[in-house]
Amino acid sequence: MIKMQIAAILILGSLLAGPVLSQDRGPIGPSPYEYHTETWMQPFGPEGFSWGGNAGVYAQSEDRIFFLQRGITELPNPIPPDYTNFPGSMGWNVLRGRGRVWSNCIYVVNSEGEVLEVWDHWDHLFTGTNGPGPHRLRMSPYDPENRLWLIEETGHIIYVFSNDGNQLLMTLGEKNIPGNDTTHYNQPQDVAFLPDGKFLIADGLGNKRVVVRNADGTYHSEFGEEGTEPHQFASVHSIAVGPDDRLYVLDRNNRNVKVFQQTAAMDSAEYPAYEYVTTWGDLDTPLDITVSDSFAWVTDNDPPKIVKFDLEDGSRDYTWLLPAEGHDYWIEMHSFSADEAGNLYGADNQTGRPQKMTPLPDADTEHLVTRPYVPRM
Repeated sequence: MIKMQIAAILILGSLLAGPVLSQDRGPIGPSPYEYHTETWMQPFGPEGFSWGGNAGVYAQSEDRIFFLQRGITELPNPIPPDYTNFPGSMGWNVLRGRGRVWSNCIYVVNSEGEVLEVWDHWDHLFTGTNGPGPHRLRMSPYDPENRLWLIEETGHIIYVFSNDGNQLLMTLGEKNIPGNDTTHYNQPQDVAFLPDGKFLIADGLGNKRVVVRNADGTYHSEFGEEGTEPHQFASVHSIAVGPDDRLYVLDRNNRNVKVFQQTAAMDSAEYPAYEYVTTWGDLDTPLDITVSDSFAWVTDNDPPKIVKFDLEDGSRDYTWLLPAEGHDYWIEMHSFSADEAGNLYGADNQTGRPQKMTPLPDADTEHLVTRPYVPRM
């Protein structure tokens, strides 16, 4: 019943909403960050191995930054002279798994680049994966236990770990079994959180939907369908919750961000239901999104860049290109996360390495990526 009600709301919303926003590229300027790629971290795997494709990052604090990589990369023997400390320096793109060994997939560092923990006791969850594998990391701002959520694309599954990595607390989906029902997923991509403990799953490449689950993991409802109409999805690659109970859905394959409005109160049986509002278009290959009180930042590719949107009218407030050459170059910033000091951490899924950026002394602070939105209590 709830699913049918949400579907009806979506159809009505798409009929009532105005046309998709016509947008230009807005102002483009220099990066507000300084890069510390060469000096921040070195690979910590066994001799003869380098970074793998770093797919996810979540900064709990300056002292605890979680990274997710798709294994480590075995280097050729002899190692080419142009190798520095990451596969991309040899001209390698590790996205398709070149040289991959499923090891050191989850690791924790501090802002100085010191490795605090390597959760290699969970590598067995990914060993033998024939595909991209683990996709993203998240943490609920409402969770006092700071549990770590890991979305595993190829296995169609989501894992929830204790913050110290000692326990696997919850598993959603059935490993290696895709589906489109209340207990299965098909290439899930992301998760976002609501204040009452409910959470939203971007079930996202195989399926084209957002699944709502209760705090205990039981099924609540869902919405979404495949297509190119304003309220439809070609993919659901990333999602974020923002002010005024709005949901931001990054549709990588339609190259846009769709904005939905929550329509039911928290004490209603239909909560949370969502109605389509508008679309922010004209992106190239958007990959990740984070939302603050007033702005949203999107990592976009082709070329690699960060695009800042104004939440009030959806306009492009600012864009800066990521370095495309030199020591600090990117192929893609697949995920990004800021700590409370303003440092920004990015995961490059193709060159194969993590990166850290710090605000330039003269940077416009409004252009800096901030921590995710949390309602003021």
